[in-house]
Amino acid sequence: MKASVIGATGFAGAELLRLLDGHPEVELAAITSESSTGENIAAMYPHLSVRIETALGSLQDIEQIADKSDVIFIALPHGHAMKIGRQLKMHDTKIIDLGGDYRFKDIRVFEEWYKVKHEDPETKAVYGLTELYRGQVKDAKILANPGCYTTCSILALVPLLKAGLIETQGIIIDAKSGTTGAGRGLKLGSLYCSVNENFHAYGVAGHRHTPEIEQVYSEYAGKDVVIQFTPHLLPVDRGILATCYASLKNDVSEAQVQEAFAEMYADEYFIRLRGQGACPEIKNVRASNYVDIGWQIDKRTGRIIVMSVLDNLVKGAAGQAVQNMNVMFGIPENTGLTQLPIYP
Repeated sequence: MKASVIGATGFAGAELLRLLDGHPEVELAAITSESSTGENIAAMYPHLSVRIETALGSLQDIEQIADKSDVIFIALPHGHAMKIGRQLKMHDTKIIDLGGDYRFKDIRVFEEWYKVKHEDPETKAVYGLTELYRGQVKDAKILANPGCYTTCSILALVPLLKAGLIETQGIIIDAKSGTTGAGRGLKLGSLYCSVNENFHAYGVAGHRHTPEIEQVYSEYAGKDVVIQFTPHLLPVDRGILATCYASLKNDVSEAQVQEAFAEMYADEYFIRLRGQGACPEIKNVRASNYVDIGWQIDKRTGRIIVMSVLDNLVKGAAGQAVQNMNVMFGIPENTGLTQLPIYP
């Protein structure tokens, strides 16, 4: 199949190129960058040298790109995919958006949290958290790839919500991300001297991934779920750790918790259940599409603490996008994604 990447010079876009280059069923059709049109991608990212020596195109050629592509990945900030999706409605090309434009069932929620008016409200995309929505993903024309924090947080608690083992009130998610989660753009808070030997919260009580997590939690709980979500910036390149706190319902046992996770994830290739007492580490999923999940029941407080880790650029972005592409085109889901994590 022929794939194109719109926004290839961002961190997620470059990671897409790395993964697609190793995919046995994919041929790159086009790559674009509005800030570096005409430049060779390998000049910007020397790690791609020899394998990908391609000049960057422009969004002005999107119609021609669509004509020669089976799938287009959009690795741009929110606000761009809705314009492209509207423009390409009559094309057969499948679209996978790594931004937030199509993630919400209710457009008003998107507009409230992203402070942008949606320009393609009629289009209904499939939410692509593959393990939860595989049946819908396979028939998708436009797919909304989930956010990195959301993937990590949703996979941590959905089994317990589905099984009715935890209270829906008082859920707290304390999450940490590496600096690549902030994107490649120059920001004061992402400078070496700001990040090195430092650690801080941001987006407190207002991060855009909050309603995305609540949307899926509410679906699986069968009622509205409101959470407290606080992200933090880690002084590392990549990786997310989400520590999720929830109150167990009365008399819930360790065996019931284990059964709930196993029922949902025992056959999932990319989810590795570490079990009761395990504290997953971001280093153990680095540069891979795996999610590691562990948990601890605190009998003193009646709470369960679920910890999940993933690589924000792979399972949190490019890897999950490729996983969804595989499902959409009917090829084995793990094709091109079986690499073990890099260690140390």
